[in-house]
Amino acid sequence: MSYIYDSYDVAVVGAGHAGCEAALACARLGLNTIMFTVSVDSIALMPCNPNVGGTSKGHLVREIDALGGEMGKNIDKTYIQSKMLNQSKGPAVHSLRAQADKQDYTRAMREVVENTENLTVKQAEITEILVEDGKITGVKTFSDGIYPCRVVVLCTGVYLNARCIYGEVSHYTGPNGLPSANHLTDCLKSLGIEMYRFKTGTPARIDKRSIDFSKMEEQFGDEKVVPFSFTNTPEDIKRDQVSCWLTYTNETTHDIIRKNIDRSPLYSGNIQGTGPRYCPSIEDKVVKFADKTRHQVFIEPEGNYTNEMYISGMSSSLPEDVQIAMYRSVAGLENAQIVRNAYAIEYDCINPMQLKPSLEFKKISGLFSGGQFNGSSGYEEAAAQGLMAGINAAMKLLNREPVILDRSQAYIGVLIDDLVTKETHEPYRMMTSRAEYRLILRQDNADQRLTKIGHEIGLISDERYEKLLKKEEMIAEETARLEKSLIGASKDVQEVLERLNSTTLKTGTTLAELIKRPELNYHAVKDLDKNRPELPDDVVEQVEINLKYDGYIKRQEHQVEQFKKLEGKKIPEDINYEDIPSLRIEARQKLIKFKPISVGQASRISGVSPADISVLLVYLEQYRRNK
Repeated sequence: MSYIYDSYDVAVVGAGHAGCEAALACARLGLNTIMFTVSVDSIALMPCNPNVGGTSKGHLVREIDALGGEMGKNIDKTYIQSKMLNQSKGPAVHSLRAQADKQDYTRAMREVVENTENLTVKQAEITEILVEDGKITGVKTFSDGIYPCRVVVLCTGVYLNARCIYGEVSHYTGPNGLPSANHLTDCLKSLGIEMYRFKTGTPARIDKRSIDFSKMEEQFGDEKVVPFSFTNTPEDIKRDQVSCWLTYTNETTHDIIRKNIDRSPLYSGNIQGTGPRYCPSIEDKVVKFADKTRHQVFIEPEGNYTNEMYISGMSSSLPEDVQIAMYRSVAGLENAQIVRNAYAIEYDCINPMQLKPSLEFKKISGLFSGGQFNGSSGYEEAAAQGLMAGINAAMKLLNREPVILDRSQAYIGVLIDDLVTKETHEPYRMMTSRAEYRLILRQDNADQRLTKIGHEIGLISDERYEKLLKKEEMIAEETARLEKSLIGASKDVQEVLERLNSTTLKTGTTLAELIKRPELNYHAVKDLDKNRPELPDDVVEQVEINLKYDGYIKRQEHQVEQFKKLEGKKIPEDINYEDIPSLRIEARQKLIKFKPISVGQASRISGVSPADISVLLVYLEQYRRNK
C-alpha cells in the first residue's frame, strides 16, 4: 500500500557530486527541495581518486564556482595538497588540481547540504519516477512512499544495478560496499528511456606503513596555493601540505599481468560494460601499449586521519592473488599490504542524446539529469552537469528561460554540448583538446566569463558581483596605463634590459610592449615602472595574459563571432524536416531524431554535412519569410 508524504517543488535522486550541486542550486533559488540517497554516508563521496581538478577538470571546478556552485569552496576547505599543472605551457592549459582529505570532503559538503534552507535530505531508494501525460508528478520509494513534486533531477551516479567485480568475485553493490539501486532502471525503460551499460574502475588502497618511500620520488604541493573558489585568497586557505610519491611499473609487473590476462573479467567476457578510453586499467595499458616498459604510478594519501594510500595509475579488476603479486612488483611496494582490493564497477546510465541542452529529457517534461548517469566520468564533470541541471530545473519552475552555456562561453558548455549532440559510446571525459576556444576559456578568467550569469540566475550575491566589477575595472585601467607608459632608449633603461637578457631598444616603446616580450613579464619590468600601483595578484595575472596573448585572443574572439552566428540561428520546434526536399536522408533522420535547437548544434551532429547545413539555412530563411 502506498502512502503520500509531503510534496516538494524539486526531487533530486542521488547525493553525489552532481546531486549535491543540483539540490543546492534549487534550494538556494528558493525552491522546496528534497534530495534522496541510498546512504546519507555517501553524500559527496569520493569512491575513486582522492582529488579534485586536473587537466581541463580544474577549469570545470572554477566555472562551477563562478556560477555559484559549491565544489570549489569545498575542496578549498579540505585539500591536503594543491598544485597548478602544466605551468611550463601556456595559460590556456594551466589546470588546478588538489588532493582531498576524503572524509573531510564528504563531511564538509554534508554540513553545507544539511544546513541549507529549503533543502531536505532523505535516505531512501527511489524505484519509480511518476509521470502523467508526459509530465513529472512525483517519485516513489522502495517502501512505497510517494513524494509529489513538480520536477525531478536524476543524479544516480554509478549506483543503478551496480556490480563490483575483480577476478571471479562479483558483488551486487555500489562503490565501497554501499547499497546499489536495483529497481529504477526498469521504470526508466518503461518510460521509453534508452539505457547504456558502462564500466569504470578503481585501484587498490595500500597501508602506508607497508610502503618504502625511499625508493620513490617525492612530489610536493605548490608553495603558493591558488584557490579553486574566487571567494578565497591564497592566505585564506594556506596550510601545511602532505606529499605524494611517484614510482613506476616494470617488466616484471607487465609479465605478471600478461600471464594472468585470461583471469581478468575485462578479457574473459565477465564484464559487458564499456569502460573509459582515457582512464584505462593497468591490464588495458599493458595490452594496448605493449611497447612501453613502464607506466607512472602515483601514491596519494586518502586523508590526514588514515594510513590508506591510493595507487593512482593501477586500477584493475584482476583477481586478488594477482593484484598482490602485481603491486608488490613495483619499486617501493615490495611489502605492500592491501587494505581494499582494486575492482571494476558496472552500472546503468542513459544515452545523453535524449536530453535537451538544458539537460531536460526531450520526451518527459520536468525530468532532468546530470552526472555519470548522463554517460560521463569524473567528479568534476558530474558536479558541472548537476549544477546546470539544478539551475534549469529551477528556471522551469520559476517560468524563466533555461540557462544554456555555449562552447565559446565555458568548458561546461563544451561538456554538455558534446554529451547531447555527439554520440557517446563510452564514459565521456573532459579534455582541453575538446574546447575549440580554449585560449579564452582559461581557468584563470572563469569569474569574468560566468559570474555575471551566476548573478543573473540568483546564485551570486550582489556583493560578490560588485567585487568582480571592481576587479574588471582595475584590469582595464592597468592595461590602459601600461599601453600609455612610454619608455625611452636611455642608458638606464638599456642597462635594465641587458640585466634581464632582453634586447635593448633602438627607439622608444611602451611598458605594454616590453611585457609582451617572451623573456619579460609584469614583475620583471618593475624597475622601469615608476608609477606602478599596488594591485592584487589575480589582477596582475589578467593584465599580463591579456597583453602577452592579445593577438591570439583577438583572433579567437573573431572565430567566436562566426560561431555565434550559427548558434544564434534558432530552429523552430515545429519545423518539419520532411518538408526540406534537398536534405540527404541520413541528415533528415538525424535532425528528426535529435531535434537541435540551433543551426550551430545541428552542424555538430554526426551525419549532418556542411552541405546539409547550407540547405537548412536556405530553408529557414524561406520558413521565416512565410511565417
